[in-house]
Amino acid sequence: MIEDKTPQRTSIAQLGEFGLIDHLTKNFEITQPSTLKGIGDDAAVLDFKEKKVVVSTDLLIEGVHFDLAYMPLKHLGYKSVVVNVSDICAMNARPTQITVSIAVSNRFPLEALEELYEGIAHAAQEYKVDVIGGDTTSSQKGLIISITALGEADENEIVYRNGAKQTDLLVVTGDIGAAYMGLQVLEREKQVFQVNPNSQPDLDAYTYLIERQLKPEARKDVRTLLHALEIKPTSMIDISDGLSSEIMHLCKQSGVGCNLYEDKLPIDPQFINVCEEFNIDSTTVAINGGEDYELLFTIAMEDFEKIKGNPNFSIIGHMTQESEGIHLVTRANTKIPLKARGWDAISE
Repeated sequence: MIEDKTPQRTSIAQLGEFGLIDHLTKNFEITQPSTLKGIGDDAAVLDFKEKKVVVSTDLLIEGVHFDLAYMPLKHLGYKSVVVNVSDICAMNARPTQITVSIAVSNRFPLEALEELYEGIAHAAQEYKVDVIGGDTTSSQKGLIISITALGEADENEIVYRNGAKQTDLLVVTGDIGAAYMGLQVLEREKQVFQVNPNSQPDLDAYTYLIERQLKPEARKDVRTLLHALEIKPTSMIDISDGLSSEIMHLCKQSGVGCNLYEDKLPIDPQFINVCEEFNIDSTTVAINGGEDYELLFTIAMEDFEKIKGNPNFSIIGHMTQESEGIHLVTRANTKIPLKARGWDAISE
């Protein structure tokens, strides 16, 4: 199929702010019983009755959090929802609604925003959340996306960061590090393209890593899995900034130490191969990479038998007295103080 080199470009100025909102949000459907009123009034109206409401918000800025040289707008829309839904999942709550606000420069035509919102709509459908409002404004610096996510849970279901006990086991879902290495592959290909715009990258060997970077998934299934196992975590957080950073958050909030075991880290074979290709230590990446959006949590020691051998979870360490500190126990059985070398949104 021959690519259209002159795609349609409709100036968003033709629609005006309210016309743009109407155009981009006309296909969002209301599916949650708690949504009484969504888009179209001064404020949304929600009714959670006896449930507790959890709220989280994230800001994504072009050039800081994403690069449109290799991030398709549809994927960006999807990912922007996922990173917020993940925070709701990390509270052991069920995501229900989101608001979407964007600031956009005049270099983006209407068709580009339609792609972005197509990704948002796909994620909203996948995670069964209602889009209930937001805002649009102009930007001098490119694209800025702000999403607020809401969720619900019974009070006794909600899990905080500060509940870990000294003898608790440390557990993580899925595998870690792949999203970071996916980013390294994409950055490398971008540099190759800048030198030779005619080059065609062969990315077949990196499919999983690139998908983990461009289209991550929030672990909405974990709440159900843990409920079926009759396990309530004592503390929980999602892995957005890197495993080491998140462990330190749990330890600081809970007043405990931790031993993390190198040989227990769940890493994908493709991840190991690409670390070798880039000559990067796989353990360093696994504990510092970030953007995996897996869940990290602690459970009581007596729940070990319930979770042992479950393919969805890996027991990667245990909590200790705060005075013992936070350490990585290497394969050679050496204890190394764990440092937070993950993503820092302010210093980067």
